[in-house]
Amino acid sequence: MIRGVHHFAVHVNDMDKMVKFYKDAFGFELVGEGFSWENDDFIDKIVDVPNSAARGCMLRAGTCYMEMFQYSAPAPKSSRPLDPQDKGYTHFCVDVIGIEEEFKRLQGLGMTFSQPEPINVGHVKSIYGRDPEGNVIELQETVNCDFPLENLESVTA
Repeated sequence: MIRGVHHFAVHVNDMDKMVKFYKDAFGFELVGEGFSWENDDFIDKIVDVPNSAARGCMLRAGTCYMEMFQYSAPAPKSSRPLDPQDKGYTHFCVDVIGIEEEFKRLQGLGMTFSQPEPINVGHVKSIYGRDPEGNVIELQETVNCDFPLENLESVTA
């Protein structure tokens, strides 16, 4: 039985800078201590990367977990972040309230956006942006639905 998604992971070039960004931008907090490995066949087997070396950490915001890695070996096949049309996991979406304010706040923290403002799709407002290393993050605000999100707590309690 699948209970749900536990975490997503992102490989970064500068872990300290990116941990600070995700703390400031989205309220992530470190979970426990950071970790690292090198010349560890057991970890190589788990991550399915022979001869790997990296440091990492787990972050949490509410019930969302993000695992962050900074690999020092082997060298990545590409140094550019994926674009939305590329194959593979290309972005994660953050549910927000007050998307226009969040859009401006996140710009001030180093996110970049190709559009001048969030786009109203009818049932949601949405905009794709990039963190300081170029990874894609979608901001989305539900603006018109039959089941308001603020009622979710009373239904699940």
